[in-house]
Amino acid sequence: MITENLQKIKDAIPDHVTLVAVSKTKPIADLQEAYDAGQRIFGENKIQEMVDKYDILPKDIKWHMIGHLQSNKVKYMAHFVDLIHGVDKFKTLKEINKQAKKHDRIINCLLQAKIAEEDTKFGLSFEDIEAILVSEEFASLKNIKVVGFMGMATFTDNNSQLEKEFASLKHFFDKQSAKNPALEILSMGMSGDYPLAIKKGSTMVRVGSSIFGSRNYN
Repeated sequence: MITENLQKIKDAIPDHVTLVAVSKTKPIADLQEAYDAGQRIFGENKIQEMVDKYDILPKDIKWHMIGHLQSNKVKYMAHFVDLIHGVDKFKTLKEINKQAKKHDRIINCLLQAKIAEEDTKFGLSFEDIEAILVSEEFASLKNIKVVGFMGMATFTDNNSQLEKEFASLKHFFDKQSAKNPALEILSMGMSGDYPLAIKKGSTMVRVGSSIFGSRNYN
């Protein structure tokens, strides 16, 4: 089933859009099936779970940290994480930089913008992101690279609201990437809303239940 689901989604999304298979809470066997079907990018929201899976699964997998990030846990994944999606504090960037330096790596990061109207989502305002990107302190961080932005829309069936939220981030992304060619990734859209996010300019989607089936949190 996972193989079929994956193929269906890959056939439906444009070539320029990267698919992150959100594998949180899923057993190794499920990830292995997706891997055997050609998937190489997996997203986890808990660092310990990601570390455990990294230790077991093939080493050409690119691991994305997609959950809310606690600075004190960065050290556990700094030696292998490929992309960190949800950076919403400058302090966290500094910690990622510090841990990346220990492993002589440059870690790619996305700054998380707050685009949802609901208060449950994390993120930086557009003004805060802009201030970070032009700051001297940011320029001094040599072991991280901010390669784009991530945004989570409101959890709603109201398509016009979703469109408005995605469009606001796309507009901001276009403005910033015109000044900064390092900004290449716009990560918007999950299982419920990724077709709309792609329509609105997303270049990376995070899809879990549409690939692996619904999650078991027990």
